[in-house]
This record gives sequence, C-alpha cells and structure tokens, in this order.
Amino acid sequence: MLQSHKDNNASLTVAVLDVPLKEASRFGIMNTDANNRIVEFEEKPAQPKSTKASMGIYIFDWQRLRNMLVAAEKSKVGMSDFGKNVIPNYLESGESVYAYEFSGYWKDVGTIESLWEANMEYISPENALDSRNRQWKIYSRNLISPPNFLGANAHVEDSLVVDGCFVDGTVKHSILSTGAQVREGAEVLDSVIMSGAIIGQGAKIKRAIIGEGAIISDGVEIDGTDEVQVVGYNEVVGVATDED
Repeated sequence: MLQSHKDNNASLTVAVLDVPLKEASRFGIMNTDANNRIVEFEEKPAQPKSTKASMGIYIFDWQRLRNMLVAAEKSKVGMSDFGKNVIPNYLESGESVYAYEFSGYWKDVGTIESLWEANMEYISPENALDSRNRQWKIYSRNLISPPNFLGANAHVEDSLVVDGCFVDGTVKHSILSTGAQVREGAEVLDSVIMSGAIIGQGAKIKRAIIGEGAIISDGVEIDGTDEVQVVGYNEVVGVATDED
C-alpha cells in the first residue's frame, strides 16, 4: 500500500475492500476511475454506486495534511472526521486521492453479528487465518496465567482455550478467554466467553458472546439460534451462588 501511495504520488491513499452490495450502505464507499483514483466519496449511502468500501486505513502526505488542518483551524471549519470532513475536503480541493484494493482477510465488527462471525472465522480451519503461524505477530496484554485445568468431565472440541481456564463441561467450536470457567455439566457451543466469565453447572450457551466477568448461573440456558445473544460486562444471569 505504501509503495502504491509513492508510485501514484498521492496526497492520500485509502485502503478499500470489495463488499457485497447489500452491505455497502454500512460503509464509506469510494467511486474510482480506471486508475483507481477516487473521483467521489459517499459516506454510508442509501443507494451505493460502488462496492469499494473504506477500511479506515489511510496513508497521507504529511505536509499536505498539515497544511489542510492548519487552514481549517484558521477558518474555523470542522475537520474531526475522516469520512465526513477530511476525505471530502481532499476531493473538493483537487488533491490526488487513490484507492488501494486490499484482498486479504478483513472484518468490520460494527455489529454484534459481525463480531461473533469474526471470532468464529478465527477458529475455522476453512479460513485463511492461522493463529499458529509464527510469522503473524499478535500484540495483546501479556497476562501471567496458570495452565488450563480440564476436569474429569471436560470435552473440548474445535475450540481456542486461552491460559488459565477451568473446564469441566463441554466446549465446542468456541473461544474461551483467560480465566474463563465452564463448570461441570455446562455446554458451550459456537460462543465467545470473555476473560473471567463463569458458566455455571448445567448451563447451556449457544451462539452467544458472554462479557468479561459475567456469571451465568447454574442451569441457565442462553440460545442465540435466531440472533446472537450478548451478556454484558460483570452481568449476572440467574441467581449467583456463594461459589461464584
């Protein structure tokens, strides 16, 4: 992308991804010419003319950006949003603005459904993502946690279980974050369990995102078959016990 920016002598290069037409209205859409020079930008249009969606990744020529921001400050023109202010200003000023077409994996997680889908795709063997690839660096909090504990009743299948988890139930095609607990007889299917969340004995979780520190009490059932269910940060569902 940087090389493309230099080759085009661009003032601004915007990374774009081709999205389904039915989803295009959720994004900033770029209309380009044959050379991928952006000729029109539409912020979340009701009737999109293109399917080239902005990924929110930009490369600017710093001096030109600075000049524009300084001029905007002097004239008291708002310039706080890339989609609503900066990109339209560049186009109106006749600056050279280009689109860089990205073809790798990218996911907009602006909805609950898409956030859940991104996590499921991460653990799917059919996806291009490979968390075991040593060349792919992941930057995150470096927590010091004990090893996972798998009880006598534990059954884990097609899942990602981070350090420090306690599992004595069934976990299938799910992600358990640091310190999550799935207690005896509990079932977790197609779900994301955030750090420190507790799934009580005999509870059943399907197609859900359980927030950090949340407690799902014994025997509670959460079924997101029709729509992904969400339990918030530190929320308690059911009646918590002293053990929780």
